[in-house]
Amino acid sequence: MTRTTRAAGEMRLRQLQGMDASFVALETKNSPMHIGSILIYNPATAPGGFVRFKDILAFFESRMQLSRTIRQRLVRVPFDLDYPYWIEDPDFDLEYHLRHVALPQPGDWRQLCIQAARIFARPLDLTRPPWEFTVVEGLDGIEGIPKGCYAMVTKVHHAAIDGMSGIDLMEAMHTLDPDEPPPAAPDDWKPGKVPNPAELLGKSYFNAITNPMKQLEVAAKAAPGLAKAIKGLAAKEFSVGREMIAPRTRFNKVISPHRVVEGRSVPLADIKAIRTLVQGAKVNDAFLAIIGGALRKYLQKHGELPEKSLTAMAPISVRSKEEKGDMGNQVAAMVVQLGSHIEDPVERLTYVQSKTTNSKTMTEAIGARNMTEASKVSPALWMSLGAQLYTRLGLANRGMGPAFNTVVTNVPGPPVPIYSAGARLESMMGLICLTDSMGLAHVVQSYTDEATIAFTACRELMPDPEFYAQCLEDSFHELRDAARAPTPADTKPAPKKRAAPKKPAAEKSRAKGTKRAANRSSSQPKSRRSAS
Repeated sequence: MTRTTRAAGEMRLRQLQGMDASFVALETKNSPMHIGSILIYNPATAPGGFVRFKDILAFFESRMQLSRTIRQRLVRVPFDLDYPYWIEDPDFDLEYHLRHVALPQPGDWRQLCIQAARIFARPLDLTRPPWEFTVVEGLDGIEGIPKGCYAMVTKVHHAAIDGMSGIDLMEAMHTLDPDEPPPAAPDDWKPGKVPNPAELLGKSYFNAITNPMKQLEVAAKAAPGLAKAIKGLAAKEFSVGREMIAPRTRFNKVISPHRVVEGRSVPLADIKAIRTLVQGAKVNDAFLAIIGGALRKYLQKHGELPEKSLTAMAPISVRSKEEKGDMGNQVAAMVVQLGSHIEDPVERLTYVQSKTTNSKTMTEAIGARNMTEASKVSPALWMSLGAQLYTRLGLANRGMGPAFNTVVTNVPGPPVPIYSAGARLESMMGLICLTDSMGLAHVVQSYTDEATIAFTACRELMPDPEFYAQCLEDSFHELRDAARAPTPADTKPAPKKRAAPKKPAAEKSRAKGTKRAANRSSSQPKSRRSAS
């Protein structure tokens, strides 16, 4: 969330808050802090059955007023004494942010992933609105998609969006109908002016004076949640144990500037079927169990599988309906065990479901919103210095245990088809930023009847992304096959009918007499019987 102020007449400044500002502070050349996606479009639904790059430019230009993110850039306070501000970019240039490339022959899936990794590895220019979309043509070598499709590799700085507000940006750049006209409302956007350093330093001084009061306010709001958490722990509503401490793996080291991306698409119906294997399991539990199985296979193959379970940080959106269109991040987080130490897939899903239930109970006790609000009053200078020292001293390689082994963020996509410049979106996979000690992260998404599991990794820590993608596929197949297997109730033979109790001899005789009389009556012509 951002805080809006007025300065220099009509100029409006929107200040980042704690979590958003932390993504700016964490930015290094090895750790560009943006998120994004690989989107594949089918132009067959567009007018004439094809889409030119200038059509995409015109489409975006006609809809820019629907997204606040598109034309705002960051201004940092000198010496990082306070959180940065958003301003309307006075030098906005749409053609800088929309790029156009083509894959060489044969244009297969692996080539697209390599190109996406190269694009995603480059930091954004934070003196411009922090987003870039690259149109990629030449995909005819990718199996499973129609000929003539093109991709769009997107990246947007994490300070501007979280997963849910990213969906809002997607909605602004898409329509529900391929020939939907441009918005009727006029675009009344006006560029702003860049505030001078003295102005920014004056604001930082005022914020430094008022920040202790805000900290007390947040502490007062958080106190009931902390008391509830302590009470819940005493009552054993949830547990906190050593199993929540993450073991060290190859992914929890200092990262390089190089990236790999990969992913797999599976039927959403199969994910929903997998969760029925365990009572109370959610779709996210199914994804977590699949990833836990894949990590087990990958690390076991390399002889590096820890005895205890790997853990994942799972973001939780606390964005309210009123904040749907706001820039910035409204997320808390929970840490869950992935069951990587369990070979049996159904047992792993059972374990994961129990651990996510435990983590959710603990997060709800503390208050997910309280966790988010607390980040907003952290002093900007200390946050920036802490982030930079952690990176520059290489602490991820100096024996400090990781807080978690990986990230698994679940971003539900549209349940119906959507279109951009008339082209139908066929598939979408998420891309995510990495930091030191977190060299592997996952995005799981749904779109219409498709579910995707994609990952971003440091190339030095994972030189074989195709193998890990195969591990994900194999882990999915194990759980899918378990969900399709007949249950013991399905294979149990039908029970035999119980014999009727024997009747006494006198009752048998009366029954026979009644039956003979009935037979004589029924042997008469129907007309006679009905007439009598």
